[in-house]
Amino acid sequence: MMGSESNNNQQLIGGYHVSDELLGTFLPIIVYWVYSGLYSMLGGVMDNYRLHSKKDEDEKNLVSKKEVVKGVLLQQVVQAAVATLLFAVTGNDGESDGDQHASIFVLGRQFFVAMVMLDTWQYFMHRYMHQNKFLYKHIHAQHHRLIVPYAFGALYNHPLEGLILDTIGGALAFLVSGMSPRTSIFFFSFATIKTVDDHCGLWLPGNLFHIFFKNNSAYHDIHHQLYGTKFNYSQPFFVTWDRILGTYMPYELEKRPEGGFEARPVKDCKEQ
Repeated sequence: MMGSESNNNQQLIGGYHVSDELLGTFLPIIVYWVYSGLYSMLGGVMDNYRLHSKKDEDEKNLVSKKEVVKGVLLQQVVQAAVATLLFAVTGNDGESDGDQHASIFVLGRQFFVAMVMLDTWQYFMHRYMHQNKFLYKHIHAQHHRLIVPYAFGALYNHPLEGLILDTIGGALAFLVSGMSPRTSIFFFSFATIKTVDDHCGLWLPGNLFHIFFKNNSAYHDIHHQLYGTKFNYSQPFFVTWDRILGTYMPYELEKRPEGGFEARPVKDCKEQ
């Protein structure tokens, strides 16, 4: 019986039993590099969908891609350590077994609560890091070295910012929503894909994230420009807090003569 209960909390992968906790810790990291790597491989054939030219990406950014990779890997090491600790402290209590019988309504509710919790935490922490000059200069400015965002730079942050915004924010979303380790595998993989997509620097026709979310690559690109740093703090899902608290900067997409698009803020917003 004990062996049977243990297997309920594991997945069979390549003939090996892998725990839900292990998958919940490392699968989002794997998803990050696979999804962003796909964008990188296709970058050469996507010039007509870029929000900035390749030349701008190479010349305007203030940090090398080698340093970006090192920064992201450091954040993911911290992320994995905190996730391991969180799963160990919260325990399992047979929740993964219950997941097999959980209704779509329950899982949908947990996803929604986690999305709202993560959005709320990240909006206020992100905004405060812009408003506090010390925190911006010494911590958040590192992320804004990427004036022209690209996919695998999505999690390029100061280690302290990565811990506060992403890792602690994710832990709160997990705890408040009441999701199990098994559900977290899907939620955090989805959140990772969404975050990478928001930083991909592309506007792709038929992209479901652009269709279903107003918080998308163009919306976040506005925030990375000098005129947009006091706007569009919301991430990674909704734009609700920006709308409520007056930091919402709408945009319009214009085709560039040389190919690609440019996200331009609505005129009256830019003049604020």
